[in-house]
Amino acid sequence: MRSFARRRRGGITATFEPAEAHVLASLAGQVVELLRDRHGTEESSADPLGSALGIGGPSLPPDDPVLQRLLPDAYRDDDEDAAEFRRFTEKSLTSAKVANAERLIGTLVDGGLDPDDEGAGEVEVELDDADVQAWLRSLTDVRLSLAVRLGIETDEDTEHVHHREDEGVRAMADVYDWLGWVQESLIAAVDPT
Repeated sequence: MRSFARRRRGGITATFEPAEAHVLASLAGQVVELLRDRHGTEESSADPLGSALGIGGPSLPPDDPVLQRLLPDAYRDDDEDAAEFRRFTEKSLTSAKVANAERLIGTLVDGGLDPDDEGAGEVEVELDDADVQAWLRSLTDVRLSLAVRLGIETDEDTEHVHHREDEGVRAMADVYDWLGWVQESLIAAVDPT
């Protein structure tokens, strides 16, 4: 990947190798699937007004540790308030996270990503201000998801995961680090000071 840079005429651009773009799109897509699986298809709603307003989601926290990290309780010391807050906010939070990930994937496709061909040419993305925000938020969600799956909670954990015997775990740790670099590159392009 060539790091993000601000163009003189506006916008921020970066160029990804096809395999990098595929990994990024795949991971963002997995976050979308996980978030959508949480809510499933609703047959009916006991609260039509809440459904029309996009509220009335689940009151219990998710079982999946990744979803617990992506959709945390607002009140850790008060289960009742946490449940009520979750009921009114989780659907909109989930929708925003899905929209951000889909926007990231969309900009990769617009930049030349061919989902069916990993050998296609480089993928050049050009981001406007709204795209930048979607990318930053989506990259955070993807990294949080990987951190949970890898057991990373501290900087020491990040170091330890690179020394595990499992080659797949080490490879995902490298992807986690690379995503951090992508995110830092984007932040530096947004605010070069």
